[in-house]
Amino acid sequence: MDVRMLRPALALYTGAFLAFLYGPMIVLAILSFQGPNGGPQFPIQEWSTYWYRHLLGLTETSRVSQLPVGDSLLRSLALAFMTTVVSVVLGTMSAEAFRTRFRGSGPVFYLVILGMMVPGVLVGLGMALLSNVLGIERAWWGTAFVLHVVYTYPFAFLVMLAIFNRFDRSVEEASLSLGVSPAQTFRRVTFPIIFPGVLSAALFSFTLSYDEFSRTLFTAGRDLTLPLSIYGTFSVEIYPNLFAFGVLTTLFSFTLLVIYGLLMKRFTGTRAGRFSGQEAVA
Repeated sequence: MDVRMLRPALALYTGAFLAFLYGPMIVLAILSFQGPNGGPQFPIQEWSTYWYRHLLGLTETSRVSQLPVGDSLLRSLALAFMTTVVSVVLGTMSAEAFRTRFRGSGPVFYLVILGMMVPGVLVGLGMALLSNVLGIERAWWGTAFVLHVVYTYPFAFLVMLAIFNRFDRSVEEASLSLGVSPAQTFRRVTFPIIFPGVLSAALFSFTLSYDEFSRTLFTAGRDLTLPLSIYGTFSVEIYPNLFAFGVLTTLFSFTLLVIYGLLMKRFTGTRAGRFSGQEAVA
């Protein structure tokens, strides 16, 4: 096929993909600026920031109750943070172990990856049934937390495994040959090198846990997380305050990406500066 014909096709495909990806976000953002009497439909009756003020409790009592996002938001953030810490630690340790081949490494690898492939609804239902049999109370900080780790841990593991596959062992060997203990070698040599991968694994784990619905539905118990709380709200009727909250949540996600990018830039810049300084001394 002629390359000149392929480029327009690729450009069209890329444009359609971006429109499909960001189109719903744009529609959601536009509808969030409906006036007090507006609803989830076009055309916009009145442009206003009313639903943002309604979401923050800055408006008078209206026909629409406020979204119950206060406590559920804190639960989701706490659950995502706990999941991130455990998944990143387990993923790093597991990837470190897989740097050396051991008996049964193949089956163990696929057992770890299985956690991200099993349908979330089935896993959540199975955990709920198991909890009932064992008499364990279902809670977001207990049963839901376990399933979140089972789901996000394989992603952190794969990220760290890719990082370690590109790792130069001679750096560690040089440190160990100088009499540095393995623990200090990991802390002062290995960890700074793999830190970008740790950040990536943490971002994956936090995002997946924060948005997780199906695995949480059967295991969160009486205290709802943010996705469950929102689902319970719009399952009755949809109002533009939900769209306003979606816009704020999207901005929060973009903020996390910006922080991630700044940390990566600062870290890579620091490493490059140290490397150039060592070359100058040499």
